[in-house]
Amino acid sequence: MSKRDLTNEQKKLKTDLWIISLASLISLSVYIIFQDQLTALIKDKSLNIIIRTLIAAALQFGIAGLGITIDMVLRKESPFSYGLRKKGAAASILLSGLCSVPYIAFIIFSKQFSGYLPFRTVWVTKEVFAGGFPTNAIGTFIIAVAWGFFEGFNYVVISDKINKLSPVKNIWMNNGAIICAVICILIHGIVGVTANGILEMASVFIIIYGMLVVKKHTGNAWGCVFIFIFLWNAF
Repeated sequence: MSKRDLTNEQKKLKTDLWIISLASLISLSVYIIFQDQLTALIKDKSLNIIIRTLIAAALQFGIAGLGITIDMVLRKESPFSYGLRKKGAAASILLSGLCSVPYIAFIIFSKQFSGYLPFRTVWVTKEVFAGGFPTNAIGTFIIAVAWGFFEGFNYVVISDKINKLSPVKNIWMNNGAIICAVICILIHGIVGVTANGILEMASVFIIIYGMLVVKKHTGNAWGCVFIFIFLWNAF
């Protein structure tokens, strides 16, 4: 690749990252501005639970999913090019799961463990799970796509683009994984100042950094999706 081609490629990658960032920021701004109204709407049990789940999912998708979707459509990129394939899936899921062990251990030893429930922090989860069929199946699918698939895959796409923009040869230095881990910590407010807070922050960093390093070396992204469907906020 010539210097000119590399410069053009870098410009495209920077534009891609701006598109993703702006889509997330605009969606987050909409939520912040209309937070009271949206919260009341999503928690209004007089409305059908599927409608409320779709509203909440649309907000979540806007923050973590809309940007990468717009970008992939504009660039005519296939999601399969980011590692959504069968080859290496088992290794990706297993190794990514191992990256969650420090966080799970922290939850248990800090006496925060209160059972296993995927998506426990999503407002509509318990109501959806308690609903009868097919409401529970439809609602669970929507939740898994918005809070599981897209949040995990969002980090994959962002990390890959950062690494292409600023490649590093050192196997342990992964700029995309580091930046995504920091973003996750900041977005979820896991900035520790106490001993427990620092341990939690470190264990979350290991999850995000680890799963993205696993993705890079297995070439498979399903481990990242697995983390956000089955382990993230499940304990």
